[in-house]
Amino acid sequence: MRILIVGSLGGQLHTATKIALDRGAKVSHVDTIEQATAHLRAGRGADLLMVDLHLDVQSLIEANEAERISVPVVACGVNVRPEAAAAAIRAGAKEFIPMPPDADLIAAVLAAIADDERPMIARDPSMQAVIHLADRIAGSDASVLITGESGSGKEVMARYVHTKSKRAQAPFISVNCAAIPENLLESELFGHEKGAFTGAIARRVGKFEEADGGTLLLDEISEMDVRLQAKLLRAIQEREIDRVGGTRPVKVNIRILATSNRDLRKAVADGSFREDLLFRLNVVNLALPPLRERPADIVALSEHFVKKYSAANAVDIRPISEAARTSLLAREWAGNVRELENAMHRAVLLATGREITPDAIRMPDGSAFTGSGSNVVRQAADAAQSVQADMIGRTVAEVEQDLILNTLDHCFGNRTHAANILGISIRTLRNKLKLYSDQGLDIPAPNQPAQGVSVA
Repeated sequence: MRILIVGSLGGQLHTATKIALDRGAKVSHVDTIEQATAHLRAGRGADLLMVDLHLDVQSLIEANEAERISVPVVACGVNVRPEAAAAAIRAGAKEFIPMPPDADLIAAVLAAIADDERPMIARDPSMQAVIHLADRIAGSDASVLITGESGSGKEVMARYVHTKSKRAQAPFISVNCAAIPENLLESELFGHEKGAFTGAIARRVGKFEEADGGTLLLDEISEMDVRLQAKLLRAIQEREIDRVGGTRPVKVNIRILATSNRDLRKAVADGSFREDLLFRLNVVNLALPPLRERPADIVALSEHFVKKYSAANAVDIRPISEAARTSLLAREWAGNVRELENAMHRAVLLATGREITPDAIRMPDGSAFTGSGSNVVRQAADAAQSVQADMIGRTVAEVEQDLILNTLDHCFGNRTHAANILGISIRTLRNKLKLYSDQGLDIPAPNQPAQGVSVA
């Protein structure tokens, strides 16, 4: 969490800074709103602005919005009149913190902004397998493509990879490629020079430079225009970017993570996504299974959300009844984790007895909540048992051989990519492949899948 404190805060600056530092935040300070905007424009970044209410909070928010700088603002002040605090909230501030600062209140604000209430929760074997792969590759600088249905937890997984990486103490910067208009996304990613286009009143550092030393997440990258994909490909290959209107390339040191809820191979086939960019991004693929295929996670996540929203609404934590669990497991959850979270939030508010019963689990309009696809749990259990049965009676060497050849096939024979995914050296991989070749097995040449090898 990076905090930028703006103003003097009536002499309470030192105390507020110490509290934030004690909570693990990195704190910077400027005196004026002009300096605050310049700090953000220069790419030094912040996840939260704590602004002295005696400054013009509204002007700061408007200046940031004019340059598409989106950072939440918390107004702070000493002996502030209630109407002044209310005016700051109306202007766009997320919260008001009175000074002298209260440690618990600042901690609560930091937790809300950082969204620490989204931990990686995985109890189902299918999801644990993905996390195991993520743990193995997190320490590398390999690009990672995270795929899965909308709401399945792709951004949570991206943050998990970052926190497990050697860049964990550096910035994690996320860009939603689907939410930014096509004509603005290039400037958002690569920045621009003063006068590069109408409205470019000053140099603006883009997300690539802001993420320097850390991790850049390109969320929903499948929505990026093909023309911009070419510039992105060069940036990934050369580790340098060109600002819009710039004359000199800028070196960057970042790790690229990307997410997509679309099948990018189909996007390549229909011409909407570059194949060379896909290969650059897809060094490792973390494919998140939909929630309907993770029955153990449905229960674990439901319990987590009950605790979270009971605390948020200051109500007692009620256990989930067995009947309610059955109802939750019977639903296919087309909206995945996001839909489940909303359902459990409503259940916390609507529950009246000692437990959360099926009556409390309702649709957004208050209508009865009915499970769909009641055989989902049975199908998932049958699939898990089938996989386990297939492993029984086989040697470790046999299982390892299948894993290596399947991975190599997935990478179209690319030895380097396969070794990165498997977490072994390229020399070890080549030795294994020579052994299999000597045994008479068909080993795929680069860019040529093996015959008769299935891809998981």
